[in-house]
Amino acid sequence: MRTSPSSSAQRARQGIAQRLREIRLDAGLTARAIAKAAGWHESKASKIEHARTVPSEADIRAWCDACGAEDQATELIAASRAADLMYVEWKRLQRTGLRQLQESKMQMYAPVRHFRVYCSNVIPGLFQTPAYAGALLSSIAEFRETPNDVTEAVAARVARSRFLYEGDHRFGVLVEEWVLRCRIGDPGVMAGQLGHLLAVMSLPSVSLGVIPLAAGRQIWPVEAFNIFDDSLVQVELLTAEVNVSQPSEVAQYIRGFNRMADMAVYGGQARQLIAAAITALQ
Repeated sequence: MRTSPSSSAQRARQGIAQRLREIRLDAGLTARAIAKAAGWHESKASKIEHARTVPSEADIRAWCDACGAEDQATELIAASRAADLMYVEWKRLQRTGLRQLQESKMQMYAPVRHFRVYCSNVIPGLFQTPAYAGALLSSIAEFRETPNDVTEAVAARVARSRFLYEGDHRFGVLVEEWVLRCRIGDPGVMAGQLGHLLAVMSLPSVSLGVIPLAAGRQIWPVEAFNIFDDSLVQVELLTAEVNVSQPSEVAQYIRGFNRMADMAVYGGQARQLIAAAITALQ
């Protein structure tokens, strides 16, 4: 099992490896002795404490047992599970289909007060119409070869839009202009989606900015990401969801969002770009 390419996950893994090494040293044991006690190949313990091999929960328990530190296993296993959640492959999140993941977002979104969303590829999920969401999720299910529960997944995704109308939630949303031109579904689906975008941008909870194609770039286009309050960033890659909670990294995403917000247009100018994209469909 490999470590995550996310720097946050890598640091977490290195921290766990360092803790295991300290436990071994406190016990006065060599890495070879740990491996022998656990019944492993003699190189495994060294690879674990240098963060080249990610230990399983059973490995952590065996390590702590060998060192007489059974009381530390539970905390280390909890830290390992948290590191696992920093980088999660879509095939793991969507192994039973798309509905369950969409439903899980409802609980996650409920306590958040300030959402900041940057989309460089598609219309943000909270703003999607059922037809647009259906076309998009169908293509995702086909590409990732997941069980086809698109109808249920669409219903769950659209249900999240209630946060736009209920509670004390604020949404700062940025989209690249080409997202308005990128055709998901047929022209009728796109026209309906863009019309809906014009409607939701007038909500008092929503600030929608469009970054024009001709904008002078202060920062290059990056992967789509969501910032939840100031504590968590979710980044959507082709293969995985990356969860970033390291304060210094969250701060960089906030800084990047603010840079892109300065390039965007709002209000009447944003409406003109959306209306032009609708006209282009005719």
